[in-house]
Amino acid sequence: MAPRANWKGFLRLSLVTCPVALYPATSDTEKVSFNQINRKTGHRIKYLKVDAETGDEVTSEDIVKGYKVDTDTYIEVSKDELDEIALDSTHTIEIDEFVPKADIDNRYLIRPYYLVPDGKVGHDAYAVIRETIRSMDKVAIGRVVLTNREHIIALEPLETGLMGTLLRYPYEVRSEKEYFDDIQDVKLTKDMLDLARHIVEKKSGAFEPELFEDHYETALIELINKKRSGAPIATKAAPKTGGNVINLMDALKKSIANEKDVAPAAKTAVNAAKGKKPKKRVEGQREMLLPIAGKGGKEAAAKAAAPKKAEKPVRAPARTKKAG
Repeated sequence: MAPRANWKGFLRLSLVTCPVALYPATSDTEKVSFNQINRKTGHRIKYLKVDAETGDEVTSEDIVKGYKVDTDTYIEVSKDELDEIALDSTHTIEIDEFVPKADIDNRYLIRPYYLVPDGKVGHDAYAVIRETIRSMDKVAIGRVVLTNREHIIALEPLETGLMGTLLRYPYEVRSEKEYFDDIQDVKLTKDMLDLARHIVEKKSGAFEPELFEDHYETALIELINKKRSGAPIATKAAPKTGGNVINLMDALKKSIANEKDVAPAAKTAVNAAKGKKPKKRVEGQREMLLPIAGKGGKEAAAKAAAPKKAEKPVRAPARTKKAG
């Protein structure tokens, strides 16, 4: 199923305009998620919206936005009033300026999007804007409204398209000074730095995200599959700690010794991973087919226990909320 655009509108550079669509570049829908259920019945918990004072349920048409100004005192703001103050960027990403990418502090980055032409028209204008940004080796800064909030967006070429990254406003970024002021100014010897540098060199390599593994997600899937099949759940022993570091030089030397011991095996594993083509994920291969123990869950788990291997679980794809 094709992804749904989070936003549709126009990209404009002065008088050059083209229709575009904005798609999220990342997704959390593959991660295992949980629902809250009633332990006694196995039924899902349902939440109701109720009046905090009367306890009566409130229907959707009677729910409005309110800004708290004092205890139990709110200023009501209607949707029409919010629409009235919405800016032109509701439907248009206006490019305001161009800046060097190096000037953008990483703390201001929120999340990436893909910006693509919407429909068959406007590809030439889209290409002009994309290649202008690419040729100048800069990032275009514009504004876009998502979920009724105006955001700053940084646009840069990515292959044949444009990647847009939402940026935080200055008031959203905390100053590092209040955290770093108490860090002691210590003097390090050349030997310490040389040993540490040697460890870094041993661990240096190319950035290859396809080799990353979410160990917690893997453990969750294993746990759920065991519960589905009725397999016993073993209790993991508490991890051994290395204790307090008494001597920094000794710790650095031991680290280098440990690196020499594990390096050959680790290198072999990485090389093997590089040589293998990643398996193509089949849609639905992690679909959860069996119930987890609730009412009647134990009987179903017992039937599924034996020879068939339980498949990896997954929840249904999350509904994408259309912004605007």
